[in-house]
Formats: sequence, structure tokens, C-alpha cells
Amino acid sequence: MFRIRFAPVFLLFVVLTGIPVPDTAAKEYLTDKEIEKIQDTYDIDRRVKIYMEAAALRLKTAEERLTGKESEPGDPLEFFTPEDMLDGYYNIVKSVMMNLDDAAERPNRDNGVYVASVENKSPREKFSGALKTLKSETEKAVRQLEVLKKIAEEKKKEELWNLVNSAIDITNGAHEGAEYGLSKQPSSPDKEKTKK
Repeated sequence: MFRIRFAPVFLLFVVLTGIPVPDTAAKEYLTDKEIEKIQDTYDIDRRVKIYMEAAALRLKTAEERLTGKESEPGDPLEFFTPEDMLDGYYNIVKSVMMNLDDAAERPNRDNGVYVASVENKSPREKFSGALKTLKSETEKAVRQLEVLKKIAEEKKKEELWNLVNSAIDITNGAHEGAEYGLSKQPSSPDKEKTKK
């Protein structure tokens, strides 16, 4: 009974105060094929690689659209605007960070995720590989985001400029997190032997 009375009051409050209600039908930021690849990949290092390839594609496609190159018919990103691409990039990097946090908290979880592997890598090696991928890919992304920022400024596209700045912020945060994570990784036995 409380829910029935609460909903109209909440809606009235939203209407009277002018608070925007978030769109419940948010646009998917990955293609069906990318989602399938991620769902079929359990190792954190390979999973991060797939995510970061999708992120790089968003930046490349956004730049192409802004410089006048049209998408090919049938391109899964055909109907996405440069703003959609930047929003997708942001969400992809955020997903990578959440995946890495989860893998760091539970490196040996036994539900099949991050344990089953085609290669014989330890969870620590997989995690370290994921951090290395994130570090190198975010270094590339920052350069590309600076180009997009310049284009947004030249074309006076404020929404795009804001999205690029948000993407730069999350990219820098992800890069710093990857560097920090790598600095906390214990040395591998092979590196110990070469130091002696």
C-alpha cells in the first residue's frame, strides 16, 4: 500500500522540482558480437584485451565520424554518434575497472570465471597481464582523446567536449590504477633469478 501512494508523490515531486528522470532504456555500449566474446572469455587478461579493443574501436570510429568518414553499411556502430562512442568508451573502461577490482578481490574464485584457462597461467599472471594491457592501452587512448578534444573544440561541440574530458579522467584513473597494481605485484621467480 505504501508503494502505491509513494509513486504518485514521487512523480509529483519530480515534475514540480524539474529533476530529470534518468532514461531507463539506456543504449547498449557493446555490440552483440563483443558481448558474446566477453561472455565466452573467462580469463581476466583476455577479457580486458577484448574490452580495450572495443574501447579503441569507439575512439577510432568517433574520430572518423568527426573528420567526415561515413560508416560502411552493416557496420555494428553505424547508427552511433561520436557522442555515443565516447559514452560507450567511458562505460567500457569503467567495466574493465570493475572486472579488475573483482579479480583482485577474488583471484581464485571457483565459479569458472578467471579460473578456467586455455593457457597454464596462474591467476596472478593473468591479473598482471590484464594490468599491463590496461596500462598500455590507456597510454594510447589518452593521445587519441586529446585529438578528439581538439576536434570538439574546433567544431564547438560542447557535449562532445564534456564527454571527452570525462573519458580523459577515467582513462587517467585507469592508467594510474594499472601502474599502482603493477607496482604491488610480487616479482616472478624468473625475475628473481636474473637479479641474483
